[in-house]
Amino acid sequence: MFERKKTLAVKVANIYIGGLNPIVIQSMTNTDTSDVKSTANQIIELYKAGSSIVRVTVNNEAAAISIPKIVEYIRNTENIDIPIVGDFHYNGHILLTKYSDMAKALAKYRINPGNVGRLDRHDENFKQMIDAAIKYDKPVRIGVNWGSIDQDLLLRLMDENKRKTKPQDSNFVLKEALIESALSSALMAIKIGLEPNKIILSTKISKVNDLIDVYEKLASRCDYPLHIGLTEAGMGTKGIVNSSMALAILLKQGIGDTIRVSLTPKPDESRTKEVEVARHILQGLNLKVTQPDIVACPGCGRTTSTYFQELTQVVTKYINTNQTSWSKKYPGFEELKVAIMGCIVNGPGESKHADIGISLPGTFEEPKAPVYVDGKHVKTLSGDNLTQEFLEIIDKYVSTKYQK
Repeated sequence: MFERKKTLAVKVANIYIGGLNPIVIQSMTNTDTSDVKSTANQIIELYKAGSSIVRVTVNNEAAAISIPKIVEYIRNTENIDIPIVGDFHYNGHILLTKYSDMAKALAKYRINPGNVGRLDRHDENFKQMIDAAIKYDKPVRIGVNWGSIDQDLLLRLMDENKRKTKPQDSNFVLKEALIESALSSALMAIKIGLEPNKIILSTKISKVNDLIDVYEKLASRCDYPLHIGLTEAGMGTKGIVNSSMALAILLKQGIGDTIRVSLTPKPDESRTKEVEVARHILQGLNLKVTQPDIVACPGCGRTTSTYFQELTQVVTKYINTNQTSWSKKYPGFEELKVAIMGCIVNGPGESKHADIGISLPGTFEEPKAPVYVDGKHVKTLSGDNLTQEFLEIIDKYVSTKYQK
């Protein structure tokens, strides 16, 4: 295990972010916030997938009016008390001032200092939002994005850079502007009256190496909890790979207190994919175990049968189906490790390293499958009932080992 950077601890409703508390997964809805039922149902879906915090767009009066209704719907329908964060741009100072019920119902405000106005209006509008946070005792995330950086700040830093004897390239200055925007905004919020332990920072970029560079520098210059993630990771494999690389490298250095994987979903695809990826990242780094680990053989010329693939699908579905009830009934069940291997080369060895493992017969091998439990060979399966018998072995192991 690697050492986490200790930061201030910020309380967001019933969750603490930072202060060496467990890393928090968050996500964001893509519904029209004014549609109470659709937005509430998506929040519930994201919560059940493993998101501890969900952010929603608050972009107009209809959205602001809907926030208290969404919170009430979730609590009354599912008895879920999940922190909901309001995402504000351009008109947040107006909405937070005008709609007190919304300001009270939200657990946290996300403020983008690049989208609160220009010049004198910037400071005045920013102050109104911080005043609301102070009035209603809410934490804020000062979230800076490279696509909406404070243009006045960026121009000033660009001009200063040009006057230097050895000026830096424009990308270096942009990254410095992201960091400066976050830190100066935090300082401004504190001068207005917001407590330091009410502030979370983020400085998001879409490029992996730039993101790592920015957060390494930001982490070295402050003790605020950091929300990390690419601002737009992309769709499908690209988005998953880029997010995994960026987050893993930062988390490995102990940087990051809350994460989001900002995937572009396919049309009609569930929003929960980004939560699933975030969970796998944390689990892969052994930072947060949320589900059993199923190790499966990738296949090769020795495994021309598809049976090991089919068994992996069945076992995965079976465990996922039972996960909610088993987690309540059998504490620690999430740490279960199952190995499903396709031939004799790595089959027995990998199976012995798992809690439960099965080594299926490869091409031209004898049609028998030894099963190992806690490193010991306990049974050899064969025939048409192999799948059902293996599921029964998993059942028995879980109910015995993880019984309260």
